[in-house]
Formats: sequence, structure tokens, C-alpha cells
Amino acid sequence: MRRRRAAVAAGFCASFLLGSVLNVLFAPGSEPPRPGQSPGPSAAPGPGRRGGRGELARQIRARYEEVQRYSRGGPGPGAGRPERRRLMDLAPGGPGLQRPRPPRARPPPDGAPGWPPAPGPGSPGPGPRLGCAALRNVSGAQYVGSGYTKAVYRVRLPGGAAVALKAVDFSGHDLGSCVREFGARRGCYRLAAHKLLKEMVLLERLRHPNVLQLYGYCYQDSEDIPDTLTTITELGAPVEMIQLLQTSWEDRFRICLSLGRLLHHLAHSPLGSVTLLDFRPRQFVLVDGELKVTDLDDARVEETPCTSVADCILEFPARNFSLPCSAQGWCEGMNEKRNLYNAYRFFFTYLLPHSAPPSLRPLLGTIVNATGELTWGVDETLAQLETVLHLFRSGQYLQNATGSGAEYQRLPDSTITQEDYHCWPSYHHGGCLLSVFNLAEAVDVCESHAQCRAFVVTNQTTWTGRKLVFFKTGWSQVVADAGKTTYVKAPG
Repeated sequence: MRRRRAAVAAGFCASFLLGSVLNVLFAPGSEPPRPGQSPGPSAAPGPGRRGGRGELARQIRARYEEVQRYSRGGPGPGAGRPERRRLMDLAPGGPGLQRPRPPRARPPPDGAPGWPPAPGPGSPGPGPRLGCAALRNVSGAQYVGSGYTKAVYRVRLPGGAAVALKAVDFSGHDLGSCVREFGARRGCYRLAAHKLLKEMVLLERLRHPNVLQLYGYCYQDSEDIPDTLTTITELGAPVEMIQLLQTSWEDRFRICLSLGRLLHHLAHSPLGSVTLLDFRPRQFVLVDGELKVTDLDDARVEETPCTSVADCILEFPARNFSLPCSAQGWCEGMNEKRNLYNAYRFFFTYLLPHSAPPSLRPLLGTIVNATGELTWGVDETLAQLETVLHLFRSGQYLQNATGSGAEYQRLPDSTITQEDYHCWPSYHHGGCLLSVFNLAEAVDVCESHAQCRAFVVTNQTTWTGRKLVFFKTGWSQVVADAGKTTYVKAPG
């Protein structure tokens, strides 16, 4: 796998130097056909393939209509149509300097909708967003990962900003299984690309601080596939649960709060209640400490239809829940409750309670239990998470603290260069760096650590405004450092 990724990355760098980066990005991981093999888009389905072109056209139309529903799902921002530009259109003096021309319709196979699809009223608009021109001289291409349908790459734009590029993975599961079944490469690409288009529309329609930002998109002919689609999005770091368990409780709580705010937004979105059918940590990324959903191609807006309570069983590997069937024939709150229980089993139960301030643990335990039993909805869950934030940020969780009464000598504009020790969890792997609300809490922390004899209050703060403090085993190496203050235990 490492050799394959290295080869892909090397191929990208060469392609950039040759000025044809987009052709590679639109066909990630694809290999040339073996001698005698014909991967052409017009290959006819073999006799063993069920359904033939008619079935493929039906699936394409179903996905097309889904995208159109989400495009028309309310006024929303950015109404308009996707812009399509080719690299040759953007050459100096070329047609790209004029008003961009609309997508060129391709003949649909057996009644399937044309590609690129006709724009809907709520489709992403041109606006001040990135297009093909921004991708002409990108550098530093790196393979990030891939799933069933898409491959993701990290590139750096000419201005220095790093972004993520998403495109249909030509060696992925979705495209490969479709080609094996129908033998129609172009039609299968179109089927897979509608998932990418759906995600692009939803990123635009569901704009929120905890939804990945869509920066732009580009339609570009790529070898045997015309009008391949690449989306340009905000770049985030993958969510690694093992690493998160080693971070501070404050940062882990921020992730859970971000998730609570996201689920509240999805439950009350302009499109209606949105559920994430594929809800796993890999569907999210971290951007400056905030959790953001990045993968929306498996999101669903429609609630589950029902005729009785028996149709409203919410199933999970460990347990099931029975929800009411409304008079209108919909399972009440199933989208919201599915999201909430997944948040509990993938995030809350691991990240919320462990190493939290003792006075906050009862409330955090109530949040975990209530989401695990689905006794709360997203509104109450978010309200309680915001309460925890208020108690933590304001220092009210310290109201019952008595204080140690220990005395420390203050040394302004100074720091201790060494004499570190390890504590957990720490913001610094080489020492004990923790956040505190005030000086009294710093003293209490130092008194609770047997090896602590001094601490340094830095000029850095966390996302809640708390001071970062280094705790030390001694103070034999005090040096000048403007903006920092050292406190050492008074003798006796």
C-alpha cells in the first residue's frame, strides 16, 4: 500500500510539471489497460450482466433526482448553477476570460439524465469561488485516502493555501463493481459522480461551522471520460481516536461540543432533519480543533415511512430502539435519534467523561447515559453540553474548591528552561503542560503533584481562554523570558 501511494504521489508531481495535473487527479490510482484489454466507455454489457444499460440508466436517474431534490430543498445560500471551465478555456486570451459557458450536454444512455446535470434552483452558484484556474499550478500533491467511491488528495495552491481535492476513485469499489456488472465505463462514472455531486450540493446547502467548507469545483475532460468532476474543499486532519484519547479533556470536550452543535444543525436544517447513514469517525475531520463532517454522500433527508410502530425499529449492533409512527406515516425523529446514538457510541462514551474535572463528571455522566438511552433529543443534549462549557469557561466548576493555602514566590518575566516531568493528559509530550482557570487552580494542581516544586504561567491560552501552565520539579535554571511568570514554592 505504501508503494502504491508513493507511486501515485510521484505521478502527480510529474503531471504538475507537465501542466496536466487535473487529468491525473480525475483518474486517481487508475492503471493502463493490459494488452488485449479494452476498458473503453462504450463496452457493451455482457450476457451475464443483469439488467443491462436500462438498469444502469435507472440508477443514474434515481441519483440525479435525489440531487435535484436537495438542490430545490429551500432558498438557501448560493443559488445558481455550477460553473464549468476547462484548462484550455482559461489560457491567456482564451474563452475563459469571457463569461463561462454552460456545461455541454452529453447524450444520455438509454434514457438516463445528461451529464453534467442540469442545474436546479438551489445548486451551488459561481460566486467568488475556486475553479479550474486555481488548480493549474498546484504543488505538493499527497494522497490522503479513499473510500468506496472517492479518493482525496491534499494539494497546495499557488498562493500557499492547502486544500483537499475529491474525485471519483477510478480504482474504487463503486466504479469497479459497476463496470464489472454493466461494462459501461462512462455510465458507471456518471453513476458514481452523482454521489460526489450530491455531497457538493449538501456541503453548500448545509453550511455551518461544523460542516466542511466547499471552496469550489471543476469539470474537466479526462482521457476517455468527459466532464469529470473534482471538488475543492477545506483541508482537515483525520480523526484518530487513539490519539484523541491521549489529548486533554478540554480538547476532547471541544470535539463533543462541536458534534452536538452539528447534530442540532442537521436536525433543524433548511432541508429538514438530515441523518448520516455512514456515521463513523472517518467521516469527520478536525480543523483547528473543531470537528467537521466531510463525507455527506450517504446523508439522507427523508424520514422513514411507516404504517405501524413495527416499521420504526432503530437498529444498532448492541441494541435496538422502538420509535413512534406518526399519523402522517413517518417514524418520528428517526433521523435525529440515529445521529444522536451514533454520536454516543463513537464519540461521547469515549471522549466525554475520562479525566474531566471532578465537579463536572456527574453532569457529563448524565449526558452520556441520556444519549445512550435516547431519553434526550439533540436540543436537550446540546443545551447540557453548552452548560458544561459555561461552567468550565467561567470557572464556576471551582466554586467548591477550598484551596491549599500554600505560598509561592512570584518571579515576573522569567521561565524555567528544564526540570520537566511527565503528567497525563498534557499539552506537551516532553513535560507537564496543563490549562488552568486562575492562579489558585495552578497552585492546587502543583500541590496535587508530588514532584511539583514550581510552575510557569505562559502567555498562551486555550480555545476557552484558559492559561497554559508548565509544572516543574524545581527552579535551579530560571532565565529571563518576557511575558511569562514563574512561581516557586516558598521555603519552609
